[in-house]
Amino acid sequence: MPELQNPEDGVPPNWWRERTTPVPPVGYADMIEEVRILQDRVAAAVPDVTAVSEVTELLRRASEILAPLERDEWSQVSGFAADLPSRGSALMPVLRDLKVTDESIHGKVRFGRFHLGGNGAAHGGTIPLIFDDLLGRFSVNGGRPVGRTAYLHVDFRSITPIEKDLDISGWFVSEQGRKRVLRGVLRDGDTVCAEAEGLFVRLNPGQS
Repeated sequence: MPELQNPEDGVPPNWWRERTTPVPPVGYADMIEEVRILQDRVAAAVPDVTAVSEVTELLRRASEILAPLERDEWSQVSGFAADLPSRGSALMPVLRDLKVTDESIHGKVRFGRFHLGGNGAAHGGTIPLIFDDLLGRFSVNGGRPVGRTAYLHVDFRSITPIEKDLDISGWFVSEQGRKRVLRGVLRDGDTVCAEAEGLFVRLNPGQS
């Protein structure tokens, strides 16, 4: 793994500096998937004292192993590995089977027990999360410069079930100057779970 990036001119790295994302080592994607599974297990489990003690010790040991390997944001793998599911981030519900054209993006998403809000439905806060990831990713499609989310409006039409494959789509509505408006929809079969509209604004050179 590379050391922290320390530009000679003393200017911290930003969107406009070249990112050094290390090549994920063999098994990295499996490690992140195990983290996702662990999150679901922790959410679902009602452990006894012995299990709590054992799991806590295992997690502490994992943290100790990883601590000396930490790097700054501009040199990390998680969230920036383009070829890994959800770019190697354990935060996001995984977008799978993505099909991307110049105008739209379509795929599958599955919310786990970790994302439960109650009564079999995904927590309301996880829905904007996946829309922001999908639409934000697509807003830079075709080599467009990086942008930031200016607003994200979500309409909840029906519950979003967990532990079920759902269809999610996004598309461009308009692009004018620095502004890109996109919309998206999340479906459980024929049922619309949620719809979203987002405004993404291209950053000017040097903006972060």
